[in-house]
Amino acid sequence: QVQLVESGGGLVQAGGSLRLSCAASGRLFSINCMGWYRQAPGKQRELVANITSGSTTNYADSVKGRFTISRDNAKITVYLQMNSLKPEDTAVYYCNANIRTSWRQVSADYWGQGTQVTVSS
Repeated sequence: QVQLVESGGGLVQAGGSLRLSCAASGRLFSINCMGWYRQAPGKQRELVANITSGSTTNYADSVKGRFTISRDNAKITVYLQMNSLKPEDTAVYYCNANIRTSWRQVSADYWGQGTQVTVSS
């Protein structure tokens, strides 16, 4: 019913940049908050950044000043611009969106399949 497709991950040297994209499709009655989480090996999944439908943003302290989240409501896409990348940013990055699929349904969280970001020192 709902698909979140991520792109833009890869391998980059420390200090470099990457831009992640996540496009939503399917039954999309309304989309509330969209965001990015990450999970490094042996660690719990953590919030990186999210953005509300009104464009209010929230960032993890570890990425403030380096990452920027944005969304294009016309394209139903959320982006994560990652600058000044550090080896500790290495993780699988997951797109998340809180979506209502019809007026009858309450909203629910949906996840993308994840994209690997590797930062070499």
